[in-house]
Amino acid sequence: MKVLFLSIVLLFPVSVSAQETIREFVNRQMWFFKQSRLLDIYKSCFQDYMGAEHLVADRQTAKAYLDEELNTTSIDDLMLWYSEPCGYEGNYVRVNILTIKREIISADQLLDAFIRSANAETRHSIESWKDRWHMIIGTIDQMKLDLPNYEKDKQYIDSLLSVGKYAISHSPEYREAYHPHYRIVERSIFEKEIEPLIEEKRPKGVLTIPLMDHVRLPDAGHRP
Repeated sequence: MKVLFLSIVLLFPVSVSAQETIREFVNRQMWFFKQSRLLDIYKSCFQDYMGAEHLVADRQTAKAYLDEELNTTSIDDLMLWYSEPCGYEGNYVRVNILTIKREIISADQLLDAFIRSANAETRHSIESWKDRWHMIIGTIDQMKLDLPNYEKDKQYIDSLLSVGKYAISHSPEYREAYHPHYRIVERSIFEKEIEPLIEEKRPKGVLTIPLMDHVRLPDAGHRP
């Protein structure tokens, strides 16, 4: 069976309104990851806004976690893309450890990019993230998505935010379908240090999918 590996690119014109851009992101998410729940849409959005879930103070521990993932996964276990922008702004990029498995980049290169991304920026407050999520979920509600456990997931997210927390795991359905193993890298670091290596070493049959405003995906709320 021939396998195609995807590098998912996010390109949105600045003139597009926030609501339209959110809709485009949700359509993208549901087009490529049809087993997503609201939890997975939320996770991509908070990674876009907040970056990595915590600062990385101990490189050795971070390296040990990465090494464990590399040693306990095979290429067949991994999602079939090299990179994926987070959320609707793409401030951060998920870099799949498939890039290491296929010798696109080294483990040290990804680890360095991840640690610098996690430690470089002043983090947004939980309160500002709550405000942003309320805007996002308002748009998603209007899309009338037929997602499993939608109301339950909304309530869970609200309860988490109400006690000053925001980070969650992928849904069980998403983990089972896509086996996510990635690190979050700030977009400018990705574009300067990792993306050129992906483009340089991309084998034949590997696709780059531009998701621009004029390349419309079917609306997720009206898919058959």
